[in-house]
Amino acid sequence: MVGWAIAVHGGAGVDPNLPIERQEQAKQLLTRCLELGISSLRSSLPALDVVELVVKELESDPIFNSGRGSALTAQGTVEMEASIMDGPTRRCGAVSGVTTVKNPVSLARLVMEKSPHSYLAFSGAEELARQHGLEVADNQYFITEENVGMLKLAQESNTILFDYRVPLESCGAAVGNPIKMNGMPISLYAPETVGCVVVDNEGRCAAATSTGGLMNKMCGRIGDSPLIGSGTYAGELCAVSCTGEGEAIIRATLARDVAAVMEYKELGLQEAVDFVIKKRLDEGKAGLIAVSNKGEVTYGFNCTGMFRGCATEDGFMEVAVW
Repeated sequence: MVGWAIAVHGGAGVDPNLPIERQEQAKQLLTRCLELGISSLRSSLPALDVVELVVKELESDPIFNSGRGSALTAQGTVEMEASIMDGPTRRCGAVSGVTTVKNPVSLARLVMEKSPHSYLAFSGAEELARQHGLEVADNQYFITEENVGMLKLAQESNTILFDYRVPLESCGAAVGNPIKMNGMPISLYAPETVGCVVVDNEGRCAAATSTGGLMNKMCGRIGDSPLIGSGTYAGELCAVSCTGEGEAIIRATLARDVAAVMEYKELGLQEAVDFVIKKRLDEGKAGLIAVSNKGEVTYGFNCTGMFRGCATEDGFMEVAVW
């Protein structure tokens, strides 16, 4: 038996202007989610159950960009996406364009276990949720006043706005001299996707990722989070959940690449994470969390910070931003 390990994230690319009190709120949520995962692992819950449980908790709190508190499309609606993957079997489920389901990660698991498919989107995903009685809410449940204000700012500035929790005056300054993503201007970099990776004491790895996407994104835009191999991957050797510039993560098939270099280059977990962050992102900014079937846990990012937390069976626990 190996020792269990768990990691969670709340997004990469934290803006330095983010107020200290907001940083602390985020760290408190990550701590709560870690403790939930630790308790579940100590109760011998399988890795797949733990990642779903933890991501549901993250989706239910508006602090990060998933579930309630999701970023808004250009039309002021939410289109959420999520995925989940079981390492031992490589079975997976993913959803996009979800507008009413309170916990998209649970819908992703339904796709994996209760449908003949791996990926469902928009009305097809919503119909599966209704068939199986998943909890739903009106679109307004997911929308916060903060996000409405940030969408207005993004539209006035003709940008894709990432960090909807940074003070408006800081956003305005950044809009005047925007960086670019995939050729399009963005004002600030902090997508705040959520994710969890776990290896249980049987050596089984699992991963789950969930997001609302980008503020002021085009309706129908799909990012890396629901794409197996890009934003999420779990296999025999490891489990990975990514966050950051979705288009760069997609091009790099970042999550799968961690597993691939472990398998084909025989790198260790930390070496594999360092390799893909350095070599595979081109000019993109992103981060990831990962665990191995040996009970290791690590993370990597090439931007200013990443909301993250991790813990292992031997008592190690860390929650950090920068």
